[in-house]
Amino acid sequence: MYVTASLPDVVNFETKPTKPSIARNRTITVKPGKHLYLEGDAAERIYEVASGVLRLTRIMEDGRRQVIAFGYPGDTVGFPSGGSYHTDCDALVPTTLIVHHRADLESTKGNPALHQRLLQAALREISAMQDHFLMLGRKSSVEKLASFLQALADRVGEPLGEFTQVTLPMPRADIADFLGLTTETVSRTFTQLRKSQIIAIDHVNTVVILKPLALKAIATSDED
Repeated sequence: MYVTASLPDVVNFETKPTKPSIARNRTITVKPGKHLYLEGDAAERIYEVASGVLRLTRIMEDGRRQVIAFGYPGDTVGFPSGGSYHTDCDALVPTTLIVHHRADLESTKGNPALHQRLLQAALREISAMQDHFLMLGRKSSVEKLASFLQALADRVGEPLGEFTQVTLPMPRADIADFLGLTTETVSRTFTQLRKSQIIAIDHVNTVVILKPLALKAIATSDED
């Protein structure tokens, strides 16, 4: 699934994607800030993220931006909607992608193992989107940010002694547009978690989780 603010109590971590091997596959590399595709482009290719981080966004009718998801290694992007891409997609950091042509995948002569892997990726995407919509509608700002950090820690967190370190390649504005908050609210909520000594901010893009049980309790709205 995409790194998303899923509800931790309903996430099935057994389906967490693994980083695909780039051996014997056609790959491309996208530089930071460059688009892989735009909403409405013909969806002729599907991409597996081998390394790096992607950002998927849509512009709403009133001009506001919604960050739909962040694609990390093991995620798959580019599933079509009516034959076209339904989001913009650009790279936050240098990102290497495995390229699959839709025509090859739709052929009966395709690789069964690849077909199964992409099917599971599509199902994870649907589940992640449902969790995201649920989170947007029912959680407070601190619960949203805690859920986001919890999901990142589970997915890409790195041990730092007895703590867990999470690198955030996205700016605060991206986190805000993903969580349905303002940038100011996201910044205040980071400060709230830091003052509570649940997290430490080693750098603007590095968060250290000091109290994982407390973070999880907030993410799951568990006050006990």
